Amino acid sequence: MNTTPSNQNIPAALKELGRQLYESHHRYKEPALRHRRFRHRDIVPLIEQLQEQAVFDVQVAGHSVQGRSIYLIKAGTGKTNVLLWSQMHGDEPTATMALFDLLHFLSQTDELDPVRQHILQHLTLYIVPMLNPDGAELYNRRNALGIDMNRDALRLQSPESVLLKKLRDELEPAFGFNLHDQSRYYTAGYTSCPATISFLAPAYDYARNINTVRERAMLTIAGMDHVLQQFIPGQVAKFNDEHEPRAFGDNIQKWGTSVILVESGGQHGDPEKQHIRQLNFTAILSGLYLIAEEGYKAFELASYDRIPENQRHLYDLLLRHVRYTENNRDTMLDIGINRLEVDAPNHLGFYHSSAVEEIGDMSVFHGYEELDATGLTLAPGQVYEQPIESLDELTVELGAELLRQGFSTVRVRHLPGVLPDPTSLPLNVTGITDAVNHQLALDEPANFILKDASGQARYAILNGFLYNLQGERPALCHGLQH
Repeated sequence: MNTTPSNQNIPAALKELGRQLYESHHRYKEPALRHRRFRHRDIVPLIEQLQEQAVFDVQVAGHSVQGRSIYLIKAGTGKTNVLLWSQMHGDEPTATMALFDLLHFLSQTDELDPVRQHILQHLTLYIVPMLNPDGAELYNRRNALGIDMNRDALRLQSPESVLLKKLRDELEPAFGFNLHDQSRYYTAGYTSCPATISFLAPAYDYARNINTVRERAMLTIAGMDHVLQQFIPGQVAKFNDEHEPRAFGDNIQKWGTSVILVESGGQHGDPEKQHIRQLNFTAILSGLYLIAEEGYKAFELASYDRIPENQRHLYDLLLRHVRYTENNRDTMLDIGINRLEVDAPNHLGFYHSSAVEEIGDMSVFHGYEELDATGLTLAPGQVYEQPIESLDELTVELGAELLRQGFSTVRVRHLPGVLPDPTSLPLNVTGITDAVNHQLALDEPANFILKDASGQARYAILNGFLYNLQGERPALCHGLQH
């Protein structure tokens, strides 16, 4: 690829570069990071390996509240400094994975050497892969002081915040990549498409003025969007640019660094965000390529403005046109259900806990999974009152049969002190005397049976997961202790 195309050729050349990066990502993917819930101790060996490579200068730039090392990785010899930081929020790790993939890319030699050298010769990269290691330890947004670091840019009460401000002031980067995850329930505008990647050039004042610094970020984002549209058409959005005076992005923009916010959202069938990781890798490297020699000038602000804004219009499961009878009143409803991640005991991952989050006319909303329940009636899941002795008796076959009979919960005489992975349970389980209520209500779990006009159970909603009773048990069908 020609590393110095004319301005009129840059969009086409950038799109081709994006395709090459996207298709070759598997060669650079860090194999040790396969799931979102990794911790500081998982990345330390990876960083130590980087210290052995001449292309990188690795140092401990500071420490977290609980004393964990915060690393700064330097690469490149160019005149333009770029600072990239990820996992300011401990439960937002997608870009961290992509940064390790990017580091692998920079350290290798192959047919993409012209691109690699173009970046390393024109830019000096400063990468902080995990700014909030204490939060990552608990998969928690905030740091060990309970502070949201993205609201600590002015008071600087957290050592991690002090470090980020120090790096900004000492390095004086021309560009900054502020890398986050966002809720998977956002859509790109008012469409049904999830906002898989969202960008923002944060506003540095309440008037949302555009100076040269912010404009450079906007133009670079326009180029990054241009690249991503070939992989996720219609799934790129723009985060709301309302000014937040305590946030780092807004302030770093005000302090003279062009800030590019990248938010990793959701995509159907990608719960561990491995495809979104690939999109991050592609977008960030494409942005860096543009920044070298100011290729972003080939794009227009109008392209940034055309990126649709995030709207919170998605649910995990959306039931449409279902009948529900209560107090002798027959009502047609749409029901929006979300599945929330709950930390399992002893750091054993997580399980899902469902909640009904909307009831009524949801014609303007969408679901990752939708069911047109026209002709079906919703009934609360019933409790099978004849207790079984232990979980050993709760087989998949028994669970399927009870669901067909309208039961979603079974009583167990001898429940263990710690339940097994809820994904292994075909039904909800509870003790022999516990009260259970599966009525339809906002903010309550979703455990329902959908029956046809003859009263036959057609579908079960078990802890927010849809189960076609005429089909196979879904791969992910969570039972949950009441």
